[in-house]
Amino acid sequence: MNRTYVTSTNIISAGYDSSSQTLEVEFSNGQVYQYYNISQGVYDAFMTAPSKGKFLAYQIKNAYPYSRV
Repeated sequence: MNRTYVTSTNIISAGYDSSSQTLEVEFSNGQVYQYYNISQGVYDAFMTAPSKGKFLAYQIKNAYPYSRV
């Protein structure tokens, strides 16, 4: 999955696959996680959030299934 570099202290890059509704996030520690059932709207809100780390923590992490890649 292609990821885009983002401005964040905790997240290096993020990518989205609309066909599978999968958000992929690369963290500054090198770990990569995929979050499932993410709508285009949630992804767009994540990408425009002033703090992507906070958005991920409060809006995505405990609300959607995920796995470490």
